[in-house]
Amino acid sequence: MNFLIADTFTDSLARLTGDEQKAVKTTAFDLQVNPANPGLSFHKLDKARDRNFWSVRVSGDIRLIVHKTAGSLMLCYTDHHDKAYQWAERRKLEVHPKTGAAQFVEVRERVEEVVVPQYVSESRPAPYQSKPMLFGHIADEKLLSYGVPAEWLADVKQANEDSLLELSDHLPAEAAEALLELATGGQPRPMPGVAADADPFAHPDALRRFRVMSNVEELTRALEFPWEKWTVFLHPAQRELVECDYNGPARVSGSAGTGKTIVALHRAVFLARKNPDARVLLTTFSDTLAHSLRTKLRRLISSEPGLGERLEVHSIDAIGARLYERHFGRHRIAERDSIRTLLADVASSASGVTVTQNFLLGEWEDVVDAWQLDSWEAYRDVRRLGRKTRLPEAQRAALWSVFEAIWHRLEDEGLLTRATMFNRLAGKLSARKQPPFDHAVIDEAQDVDVQQLRFLAALGGDRPNGLFFAGDLGQRIFQQPFSWKSMGVEVRGRSRTLHINYRTSHQIRRQADRLLGPELADVDGNVESRRGTVSVFNGPVPVIAASDNANDEVAKVAEWLAGLQKDGLLPHEIGIFVRSQAELDRARAAVERARLAYKVLDEHVETVSGRAAIGTMHLAKGLEFRAVAVMACDDEVIPLQARIEAVTDDADLEEIYNTERHLLYVACTRARDHLLVSGVKPVSEFLGDLQNSGNHRTES
Repeated sequence: MNFLIADTFTDSLARLTGDEQKAVKTTAFDLQVNPANPGLSFHKLDKARDRNFWSVRVSGDIRLIVHKTAGSLMLCYTDHHDKAYQWAERRKLEVHPKTGAAQFVEVRERVEEVVVPQYVSESRPAPYQSKPMLFGHIADEKLLSYGVPAEWLADVKQANEDSLLELSDHLPAEAAEALLELATGGQPRPMPGVAADADPFAHPDALRRFRVMSNVEELTRALEFPWEKWTVFLHPAQRELVECDYNGPARVSGSAGTGKTIVALHRAVFLARKNPDARVLLTTFSDTLAHSLRTKLRRLISSEPGLGERLEVHSIDAIGARLYERHFGRHRIAERDSIRTLLADVASSASGVTVTQNFLLGEWEDVVDAWQLDSWEAYRDVRRLGRKTRLPEAQRAALWSVFEAIWHRLEDEGLLTRATMFNRLAGKLSARKQPPFDHAVIDEAQDVDVQQLRFLAALGGDRPNGLFFAGDLGQRIFQQPFSWKSMGVEVRGRSRTLHINYRTSHQIRRQADRLLGPELADVDGNVESRRGTVSVFNGPVPVIAASDNANDEVAKVAEWLAGLQKDGLLPHEIGIFVRSQAELDRARAAVERARLAYKVLDEHVETVSGRAAIGTMHLAKGLEFRAVAVMACDDEVIPLQARIEAVTDDADLEEIYNTERHLLYVACTRARDHLLVSGVKPVSEFLGDLQNSGNHRTES
């Protein structure tokens, strides 16, 4: 007998308390070991349309809904008694007549009509104007090919922009995604059909919802981390990118929540499985994110420990330092604060240097060190990408006297910059016939710097399937833009964009997208289009709150947090983020007032067990929560006034505003279901962009 689990089961399991989850898991294990165990209390659901639905008693009030046939047993849903029964009575498992994929279909007759209220003035009634139907012109066969159940065709044909989101909650995921993509101007691909006698659970689209559990160990992994469904379910669009054969460097992009990290993880595992003798590197820009990737990878390959021996996970700085030591010996890195001190010391006695210390550090990091400029001629002639302030030759000459002295100081003290480390390492690896890794997969690739990319190019830039990048230009918050092509990494023609958002609700995604343009382009002209991105679920509208003072803001955020707890959210499902360390006290005050246990994040913290997370927006990268509050979005806080005041040329303001927008976007898109963005009047100008979307609730 096949034993399966559905993604609806893992979703429902995650909403139970810890003790309830343990009881459900125990019952699930008992079912897999012996479905005929007389100790299991089965009850046939007489009111269910699907006669194969049964209820299994877990505890006094918790029930497990299973779908049982002669050849299979599927875990479908779990909840308290009445809610579990209601779920089963409103659904049936069937094979789609057009695509051949197994899918849960909500019973049409048991769903109340979707009524969109029309609000009119009492004094002067407005004539009713029906909005145009979105899909009335599309043939039934085409809609069926997208996975729309036959009994829902009439409702789909009547849908307009007001009713579409409500309707999508009642449709199978693949149908809802296709309709949302059509409504936003995209052109979804019809699902492939299969032979009449094919296994409906083996269909590419069914694989994202249902998974056969071959043993207790596999079931254990699936139930241990119910929120991380990607360890079990992979979307067909993602699977295609994971398993594709690329003749050079490839890049997958997409807005926050579209599963780029999922694709990167599965790509690394796929390459290791496909090439039994290959060594694979999975890397990202920080130790914290590398640790997170390592944890997720262990869950993904726990049944194949041999893969772990050939699949290494490190931050890019860590693997660079390890390889450098292997080829050149021990070394010492000059940290940023040391460089800042050296620059201030040398500049204080240099003639003709009139720029600020911040400008001097930026010029060193983004131009001189980044491009490893070691002569006056190189600095004089370099194109200063990302540094828009124009410098006449005389001023460059004065600055070069400082930078040349810095190079000498570093050499005298036996120090390296990280850029120098990667530059030397790239040269060494380029001369080797056999690189240390056959394949490299890079997550959060938008924040890779110049010399790190040169190092990666030396690892595999000229080999098929050598380099695979995953990232989002809209989340670039650490690095200046530069040409990848000039570093030997050309992704043109091998760049794809994901458009299905799994993490963030429609309402939050649409709100956050207002912070960025519909298209973003890199220096080489590769365009990432954010048009057509759709979310797979609905949620409450975000709240934008403007307060008269900090105490008022703290009270509002505390009230919001308390409401979340009353609704059943657990502390570790909540994150609170601010622009910088200076605003952390406001976040602390809000969570303490809400009597919420919390932990302040630092660069070494990946997750916080049992407590809410408080941190700066930079530390939000790579995290996700059911609810997020973004606090202290005041004028002069974001964008940060100190950064603006350091600008010596108005042209440089554009890059500052871009990265500050990206930073707020990152913070907002850590939220799955609930988002609050607050500030003290006058609030940040960016909140005006969010408010212009019309998909929010404003409080003042």
